[in-house]
Amino acid sequence: MKGYGKAAAAALLLAPAAGWAQPAAEVLGLSWAEIEERARGQTVNWYMWGGSDRINAYVSGYLGELARERHGIVLRRIGINDTAEAVNAVLQELEAGVAEDGSVDLIWINGENFRTLRQADAVFCGYLEQLPHNRLVDWSDEAVSYDFGTPVDGCETPWNRVQFAFAYDGARLAEPPRTMAALLEWIEANPGRFTYPAPPDFTGSVFVRHVFYHAAGGPEALLGPFRQEVYDEVAPKAWEILNRLKPSLWRQGRTYPRDGTALGQLFANQEVDFHFSYDAATFGTGVEAGTYPAGTRSYGLADGTIGNTNYLAIPANSPRKAAALVVANLALGAEAQLHKAMPDIWGASPAIDVGRLPPAQQEAFAALPRHPAVAPAAELARAALPELRAEWVVAIEAGWQEHVGKR
Repeated sequence: MKGYGKAAAAALLLAPAAGWAQPAAEVLGLSWAEIEERARGQTVNWYMWGGSDRINAYVSGYLGELARERHGIVLRRIGINDTAEAVNAVLQELEAGVAEDGSVDLIWINGENFRTLRQADAVFCGYLEQLPHNRLVDWSDEAVSYDFGTPVDGCETPWNRVQFAFAYDGARLAEPPRTMAALLEWIEANPGRFTYPAPPDFTGSVFVRHVFYHAAGGPEALLGPFRQEVYDEVAPKAWEILNRLKPSLWRQGRTYPRDGTALGQLFANQEVDFHFSYDAATFGTGVEAGTYPAGTRSYGLADGTIGNTNYLAIPANSPRKAAALVVANLALGAEAQLHKAMPDIWGASPAIDVGRLPPAQQEAFAALPRHPAVAPAAELARAALPELRAEWVVAIEAGWQEHVGKR
């Protein structure tokens, strides 16, 4: 998922200051018609990862136009490199006493960044039942109701479902390795043809977590609250694997791509044989744009790949909560989710339960074309692996920096 990055360690330790989470009685309890009326004429500052032109166009163009035409809202997309930038901006404002007039109204978020806001009592909660499109969400699904192990508890609206996938060029590689063990063997047998971004970049971080799962014999021992004794047992095995791979990586592991976009450029230039992403749709878009080889194909591992949900959250000190709620509800609706799922727009998997829609809308989702470079979501889902709780992610990223990145 693109919407998550590593928050500053200091932010995790902040305790909520008095008055940070101001009561939002002016919004909570209002009817939806009253919220829409209050939202009219407001500007929503939406902070989100800005590294994808097609995602930026969807938000600024499609959603921005809907917000303006239907609700008189100006949607101001603010592109950032890392979600932690928005989270830390909120925390710094609150620490400075800016309790009601913050600069951030909406954040594309999940994982440890959401956990940071929750710990600091810095996120607006309790509004889900007011949103008309909340009825489309299956909150009984723990992959939706828990964000990297942190209960959503009415503090976020889901936006996308994603699952990690690998991509290769079928014209150059007839049969890719189909398990993590086989992939590790392939890397050592084909020096210089594989790399991954350095954590805490989210693409590199999730690849490292796959290696961590492999070292643990599967994710089962790692699920639930962070346990130091389990980490201490598994981590050295994972670091040994990753350090053993180093001489076989692109540029002998002396440097790593800065992020998934840089990895994609290496793949496009045929400097490496594998790309990977939480968003398999990006491979089809890359082929159509002429960036990736025409033979690009994506797939999941037989022993599974990690999937999660990403969300939209409203900071507690946003002064434009009504307008932020209207935008979040708009983004959650079947119309916006269908448009986002179109392969020539984004190709994102819907966050809503399509089975709750009227038959005609269900058929529209079922009829969506799929680019041959994009692995079917249902196929990936058959071997979906759960995300770890945010505490595990923080520890694994820090451990990689210390025991792999600095060596």
